[in-house]
Amino acid sequence: MSAVEEIEELQEILKSDSSNYQARRRLAVLLLDNGFNEEALKQFLFLSGVFPTDAGLFYNLGIVFEKLKKLDNAIHYYKKATEISPDETDFYYNLGLVYIDKQEYDKAIECFKKVLTKDKDDSNSYFNLGLCFFKQGKYEPAAKCFNKALEYNPCDVFAYFYLGYIHKNKGETEEAKEKYYKVIEVCPEYSWAYFNIASIAFEEGEMELAVENLQKTLELNPLDIEAYKIYSKILIKSGEIQEAQKLIEHAITENPDKADLYYVLAQIYKLQGNNEDYVKALKHALKQYKTLSFSPKAVKQELDKIEVK
Repeated sequence: MSAVEEIEELQEILKSDSSNYQARRRLAVLLLDNGFNEEALKQFLFLSGVFPTDAGLFYNLGIVFEKLKKLDNAIHYYKKATEISPDETDFYYNLGLVYIDKQEYDKAIECFKKVLTKDKDDSNSYFNLGLCFFKQGKYEPAAKCFNKALEYNPCDVFAYFYLGYIHKNKGETEEAKEKYYKVIEVCPEYSWAYFNIASIAFEEGEMELAVENLQKTLELNPLDIEAYKIYSKILIKSGEIQEAQKLIEHAITENPDKADLYYVLAQIYKLQGNNEDYVKALKHALKQYKTLSFSPKAVKQELDKIEVK
């Protein structure tokens, strides 16, 4: 029997016997598991009124409201669940995740610490503690938590990734690259790891390594604008202007609504002395100024200056 068929069957049962709470619980869970969140909400609210000391029902209400992006409601019901069953770690864990979504990091930290008092081997709680500290700019405690997470889960891609960022921020570029290589070892298709290695290599003048990782980045994620921008800089610096032009033209076919690419292309045309296409590319960049990371005012001044000539 499919989930939909079981849902329909349970709904028929409840039509003839609305007090069949076992059927109603099963229906509520099935609705939640299959994405019928509004319908699941009605069932869990009904059941929570009948069973006001059932922590699991309030926990599921928290899940439903979280899925509905009603985070204050989710917090209310997760907290209600913890009040009824203060030893249930899942309740605190989910509550902590909602606090992260609301950027209330101190409250989230309290929740994950609560989990760890009862389950000291929970790698996910160590990771989320690290994430909270990271978001607060507290990189030392963040690094300790990420490393602790890796003790229990050596395949935690994101722990390695954030550690790479922290090392890069401290100027420890070799350590940063080491962590990004660990990301790739665990998850070879994680394009950001390749990009970050490329960025470090570019800054340190290791152009061959930069190009190798930029190519891999774009193979995995042809929408990575920053990768195209760095790659074009390398090509221009090495005198390969035509290759840079081809690269950015290709990038535009993949990302036709990204103004930065038109601006980079304009600079390439400028280097070639191609004023007509230089102007056209600047105009394209200004048309889509909302995606322009360069100052639109400065681009307009640049355009006005060339048109006056």
